[in-house]
Amino acid sequence: MRRRVSPFSLVLLGLGTFLLVLAPLLAWYVAPRAAVNPIDIDTTAVYTGTGSVFDTDKVDTVPGQKITVTQRVRGNVADSERSGNAVWDVTTTVDTDKSLPAADPHDALEFTPGRWVTDRSSNKPVHCCQEKPYHEGDAYLKFPFDVRKHAYQWWDDSLGSTVTLSYRGTKKVQGYTGYLFGGTVAPAKVGTRLVPGALVGRPAAAQVPAEEWYSNHGIELVVDQRTGRVLYAQVGPRRTLRAPGSTKDAVVLLDSRKIAFTTATQKDQVRQAKQESGQLRLVGRTLPVGSAVAGFVLAAAGVVWVVRGRRDPQMPETSPPGLTM
Repeated sequence: MRRRVSPFSLVLLGLGTFLLVLAPLLAWYVAPRAAVNPIDIDTTAVYTGTGSVFDTDKVDTVPGQKITVTQRVRGNVADSERSGNAVWDVTTTVDTDKSLPAADPHDALEFTPGRWVTDRSSNKPVHCCQEKPYHEGDAYLKFPFDVRKHAYQWWDDSLGSTVTLSYRGTKKVQGYTGYLFGGTVAPAKVGTRLVPGALVGRPAAAQVPAEEWYSNHGIELVVDQRTGRVLYAQVGPRRTLRAPGSTKDAVVLLDSRKIAFTTATQKDQVRQAKQESGQLRLVGRTLPVGSAVAGFVLAAAGVVWVVRGRRDPQMPETSPPGLTM
């Protein structure tokens, strides 16, 4: 008997081997390269709340004002490709109903432009490409990929430094579960501003370099675990002026207990998180596991078929016809 290998068994064995090799390739090579900060980002987040705001026309702090914070993030593709990092141009405006709608963002109560440069994989700050302001920490516009249940150093632009945000469990945003982080900011001097002396209790001086102080009643962020995208953000900023060397606030410029993502911004952030998280899950888990299982089954079947083969009976040998003597 002779053994013949079926072509079908070789196909099964080859396909199974290919899928077994593909599984770790997807998990260890493709997935890490998919988890990178985008360079063509163009998003707008809107926060709203109420609080006290200094009215320059009334020269007084007016309570109960509606406050709108608009933050737009646009990726600079050319600079990103040139540097290999994520280069994002960010503008933040703070408005009251008095300054909305504004034809020019410079007409806002506050207008802050900036450029944020991060490593696309780790989300760590990269100091290049005309970065402004210089920043440190683990997170600012987003958290790193694969968020862990521990404290992170969040960059607070108003403070000009990092704030420790502790892990506080999970919280649902528009029905989608994320990790909750929170913290507060104690009053800190963040700069000086030249103002009339009478404004800060120094009527004898025409102008004085008043100290600008900042604190935050509470920062609360809900973050998507897989992508690091911020699903919900809530802050409670307080800005005041003090006479030089004083320990007491003389003027309240801005004070709010809660300024948070609007419902529309929450829904948009959740939508994008679901999409991005699903893509990362597909490449990093679903496809590798499916490829490994299918590869094992096909390779095993191929081996069985190769070993068994098909046995064909050999034709018996016969002597050529001859003459009988």
